[in-house]
Amino acid sequence: MKTLVIAVALLAGAFPVQDMPEAKPLEQHEWLQQLVGEWTVTMEASMGPDVEPMRMEGTESVRSIGGLWILGEGSATLGGKHVASILTLGYDPRRKAFVGSWIDTVQTHMWSYVGTLDEARKVLTLDTEGPAFDDPTKNAKYRDAIELEDRDHKVLTSSLQDEKGNWTAFMRAEYRRKR
Repeated sequence: MKTLVIAVALLAGAFPVQDMPEAKPLEQHEWLQQLVGEWTVTMEASMGPDVEPMRMEGTESVRSIGGLWILGEGSATLGGKHVASILTLGYDPRRKAFVGSWIDTVQTHMWSYVGTLDEARKVLTLDTEGPAFDDPTKNAKYRDAIELEDRDHKVLTSSLQDEKGNWTAFMRAEYRRKR
């Protein structure tokens, strides 16, 4: 609601744009800028022991939005179908957490992330919840971890939490910066 009030005030001229407080990037925002660039990606996902693993190759283009956010646009082919995706990530100082979202062209669920950066500043862990693989009418907990191997190589691992609280990785994607 606050965003709507600010937007209406800006349109009405009651709150001049030059008087708006400017958000200053924090070290967490600066960490995200390492993800900016053009990437190639190879992915393998296993949806169970009796299911043939899925493999995919594609690209990701990540840009900065004001030094506060990143927006990643993915493009790939999976099983002969084009798949497009959009990832957003930022840092919310009030929540003291990384926040973001994921949407793509193969599902109707919008994934909302809340995450933390490890002490070594190499792994961003993003927690989310969404439709369970075995019963889409129920929710399950998922975790995506983005690990920076080096400036030109990152790895995304997706995991699912079982009923006992254990995490099992089901997808791994390797990203290499285009030169």
